[in-house]
Amino acid sequence: MPPILRMQGIAKSFPGVKALDDVSFEVQAGEVHALMGENGAGKSTLMKILAGAYQADGGQIYLDGEVVTIHSPQEATKLRIEIIYQEFNLVPQLTIAENIFLGRERRGAVPGWLDRKTMQDEAQRLMDGLGANIDIRTRVSKLSVAMQQMVEIAKATSRKSRILVMDEPSATLTEHELENLYRLIRQLKEEGVSVIYISHRMDEVFSICDRITVLRDGKTVGTKLTSEVTPDELIKMMVGRTLEDNFPKVVAEVGDTVLEVEHLSRKSDIHDVSFKVKAGEVVALAGLVGSGRTEIARCIFGADPYDSGKISFGGKPLLAHGPGGAIKAGIGLVTEDRKGQGLILDLTVRENTTLAALPSLSKLGFVEKGRERTVTQEYIKSLDIRTPSGEQRVKNLSGGNQQKVVLSKWLLTQSKLLILDEPTRGIDVGAKVEIYQLMNRLTAQGIGILMISSELPEVLGMADRVLVMREGRMVGELSRGEATQERIGEMAVGVPIREA
Repeated sequence: MPPILRMQGIAKSFPGVKALDDVSFEVQAGEVHALMGENGAGKSTLMKILAGAYQADGGQIYLDGEVVTIHSPQEATKLRIEIIYQEFNLVPQLTIAENIFLGRERRGAVPGWLDRKTMQDEAQRLMDGLGANIDIRTRVSKLSVAMQQMVEIAKATSRKSRILVMDEPSATLTEHELENLYRLIRQLKEEGVSVIYISHRMDEVFSICDRITVLRDGKTVGTKLTSEVTPDELIKMMVGRTLEDNFPKVVAEVGDTVLEVEHLSRKSDIHDVSFKVKAGEVVALAGLVGSGRTEIARCIFGADPYDSGKISFGGKPLLAHGPGGAIKAGIGLVTEDRKGQGLILDLTVRENTTLAALPSLSKLGFVEKGRERTVTQEYIKSLDIRTPSGEQRVKNLSGGNQQKVVLSKWLLTQSKLLILDEPTRGIDVGAKVEIYQLMNRLTAQGIGILMISSELPEVLGMADRVLVMREGRMVGELSRGEATQERIGEMAVGVPIREA
C-alpha cells in the first residue's frame, strides 16, 4: 500500500540561499509524523510547498501514488491538505466563529443571509473540544497568543482534511492545553487523518508521534521510528553534535533589588500581586495561560495601565509614563509575539537592533549611520546572529536569530532588567541553549531577569526562584531547590497532581 503522501527529490532556492536540496519525505495514512530540525533546516519551506504557498524548483509530490501539482493554497485545500502556520492567519476584527468559517460561511434559508447560529454552535463545539472555555463571539483581537493558536487549530480541523500539518502548534500552550491538543491528534489519527507535526519539544514528539524525519541544512538526514530512537540521538541528527546540557544554568551573585512590585491590581486580571527581582537573578513567572503573567509584564513596562499598587525600579517609584519611561529607566521587554510586537519585519537587522536606542546614536537630530552600523556588527558578533550582514531584512532570519535581534535591541539600551516573555517560543534546541547561555552572561553582569515561560523544564532549568500565578493572583513562591513540575503544577491549577 503506497503512502498517502510522498515528496521526492524536492529542491527550492531563494536569492543567495538553497533552502531545500533533494529532500524526500513520506507519510502513511493515519500516521502522526514529526518533522524536526533546527530553525533554517527547511521544515517550513517543505510544508509551504505541500500547501501550495511555494512552488518547488524540482522534485515530485505524490498523493496515493499519483503525481500532483499544487499551484496554490486553494488547490491544496481541494486535495484536503491543511496547514496551521506558526504565523497566524486570522482576521483580528472578526470573531472566533467568523474566523473559523471564513470563506466557508454557512448560508441561511433566506438568500443573502448567513446561518450564524449553526456556525456559532459548530465553532463552540470545536473550541470546547480543545478545552478552550471562551465565548466564540469574542473578537480575535482580544485574544492572547495562546488562544489565537487554539482558534487556528479549530479552523484547520473543521475542514475535514486528509493531511493536517501543524507547525509548532504547542509553542504557547500550557500543560493542560497540551493534553487537549494531544487528545485531538489521537482522535484525528483514529479517523485516518495523517498529521505532520513540526515541533522542537522532545517530550511531545515522543509522546504522540509514530515516526520522525529530520532535516538539516536543507537536506534529509533520515527517518526513524519513534520507538527506536533516543532524544540524544535525535539531537545529534538535528544539530550534528550532542548537547550535553540543555539548560546550562550558572548561578550568579545576587545583588540589590532592581524591581519591586507591591499590591499590583487591575480590574479582573491582576489581584494584589507583590514580588521582587534582584540584580543577577532569574525570577520565573509560571502558571497557566490566562493566569495574568503577561498582563503583569505589560504593566511593569508601561504598555498597559493598572488600577492600584506600586512599582519601584532601582529603589525609586516607576511612574506610569508608558514604554518610553520604562526604557529610559532601564527596562526591556522581549514580548511573546516577537514578529507582531518585538520586530518590524520589513526593516533590517541594523534598524531593528538600534530602534530603541536611536537618541544615543544621534547627533543634532540625525542618526549617525557609521556608529549604528558599528554597534550592530558588535551585537551580530557577540550574540552570533547568523545573517549575511546587518542590512539583511529581519523577516528573512530564522526564529532563533530573530530572537537574538530582539535581545540585542534591549541590550543596546543598557537595560538593568529584562522581561523575557516566552523567550524560546518556536526556537530549536541549539538556539535555545544559546539563549540560555546569554541569560547566564547577563546575570553575571548584574542584570535582573523576569522570565515568563509555559515550558516547565525551562523554568526548572533556568530560574533561581519561581513565582506561581493562578487566576491573576500570586499563589506561591519556590526556590530553585524546592521547585518541581508537580509542585508548580499543583499551585497553578489549584489541586494536587497525582502520579498515574
